[in-house]
Amino acid sequence: MGIIKARQLVHEYIRRDEEGNVESISTALDHLNLDVEQGQFIAVLGHNGSGKSTLAKHINALLTPTEGTLWVDGLDVSDEENVMTVRENAGMVFQNPDNQIIASVVEEDVAFGPENIGVPTDEIWDRVEQSLRTVGMLKYRTYSPNKLSGGQKQRVAIAGVLAMQPKCIVLDEPTAMLDPTGRRDVIRTALELNREKGVTIILITHYMEEVVEADRVFVMDEGKLVMQGTPREIFSRVEELKHYRLGVPQMTLLADELRRAGLPLAGGIMTREELVEELAKLRA
Repeated sequence: MGIIKARQLVHEYIRRDEEGNVESISTALDHLNLDVEQGQFIAVLGHNGSGKSTLAKHINALLTPTEGTLWVDGLDVSDEENVMTVRENAGMVFQNPDNQIIASVVEEDVAFGPENIGVPTDEIWDRVEQSLRTVGMLKYRTYSPNKLSGGQKQRVAIAGVLAMQPKCIVLDEPTAMLDPTGRRDVIRTALELNREKGVTIILITHYMEEVVEADRVFVMDEGKLVMQGTPREIFSRVEELKHYRLGVPQMTLLADELRRAGLPLAGGIMTREELVEELAKLRA
């Protein structure tokens, strides 16, 4: 079994009136099946309301399935006895780092997680130093988070999760509130954790350029997994992505328009370098 496995996963949000009567039921996850292997970098795409964040909250055991089963490192998230272990194995980084940073000093915030799970004090500070070094924030360890940029705060939030030594980190639109520099820093950090530390990364995003270096891409729509494959496979299906109200990287879109204009370009072009290489072939 992989690090994450969902079988017929259903989640319904039930709205009740003041007397407790059911007013409406909306299905956020609709019999979802998926598999994630340890060490993969997975990008999850989907328009607003597609179920991406609901899936993320299940992986971290913040929500319980209405039907079906989700396993994290072999543990059923529906079993209350597994909840703390699941959260140790699958760390969560939210969209707004201010909602996740609680201490007045960076190193104390990073120490909060391992302290809560009973890590010995000496080991906590070893983990804090290692985690801050990993995300490039060690020199800010004594700073107040209030003096950091949005991208720096998000890296501190990642360090706080990393200090708990999870096997998997779920990043729920972690760059949505950041400027381009902050976005690049956070994605670079996630890639380094995956490539160098072997941490499984689940990146939920709506920025197509952040998907290019993922191992696999999951596309969600109305609570279902409607597309999956490598970034190149997914971005070669431009019209299908448009059907699901999703865009593609700018270079992919440009290559698609050139192809429609009659140039014999390969499908699935994702970067400027790839497009230049393909155009150079036409001149040869």
